[in-house]
Amino acid sequence: MRVPLPVDGRLLIGVVHLPPLPGSPRWSQLARAEVQALLDATRRDAEGFAQAGFDALIVENYGDVPFFKRVPPETVAVMTRLACAAREASGLPLGVNVLRNDARAALGCALAAEAGFVRVNVHCGVAAADQGLLEGQAAETLRLREALGVGPTSAAPIGIWADVHVKHARTIDQPDLAQAAADAVDRGLADAVIVSGVATGSAPTSEALARVHEAVEVPLLIGSGLTVENAALLAPHCRGAIAASAAREGGKAGRPLDPARARALVAAFRDA
Repeated sequence: MRVPLPVDGRLLIGVVHLPPLPGSPRWSQLARAEVQALLDATRRDAEGFAQAGFDALIVENYGDVPFFKRVPPETVAVMTRLACAAREASGLPLGVNVLRNDARAALGCALAAEAGFVRVNVHCGVAAADQGLLEGQAAETLRLREALGVGPTSAAPIGIWADVHVKHARTIDQPDLAQAAADAVDRGLADAVIVSGVATGSAPTSEALARVHEAVEVPLLIGSGLTVENAALLAPHCRGAIAASAAREGGKAGRPLDPARARALVAAFRDA
């Protein structure tokens, strides 16, 4: 059963960094290269975020580097099973991000796992990244969402949360951040926009957040780099934040969750 996202207050969303999945280059290097080990790791992460006080989760295939633009069927299948495990273990609302930019796979996974939103790295326009050129597929994504019966007017909608000037990439079509955000909403019909720093663990500036906040009427979320130290500066400009690195051991993405760091991040975000 889909757990609805809270409608009041600001959302702090923890990222479940999935280990390498079957078929990816690092899958065979795992000490226990089996699906049960993936399920155990996913449940630990999900439970840890819930116990620390996070409001929601998003699962992403973080360990699958180098990323496909569009993922193979085995990735979708395993991610769906892990997303279900994360939702059941945490009891929290759930989102899905299929790296590098597979909105179709994310929607399918979200539908099966009863998730409430998907994150799309390049929803509109064109960006140059290590995968080559990433082209937004907003027209296809929105029509697929309607075909699946989870559009904005449905009983259980799946939101489209679109990155603007996504990290680890260079936007080609619209260099102005505020205008790119407005285009994602007005022309791409995104339900929320996400602003990040230049890379994983890197924070956007408060000035960038303020500009986007003025340009759009949909919720704005921080996509990376939230820390205990910068929460007071950044949080007032946004509706929420997607956070992971600062809650993990040593403040590094991909490492095990550190309960003390996770609780401290929640406290700093709430205080802000």
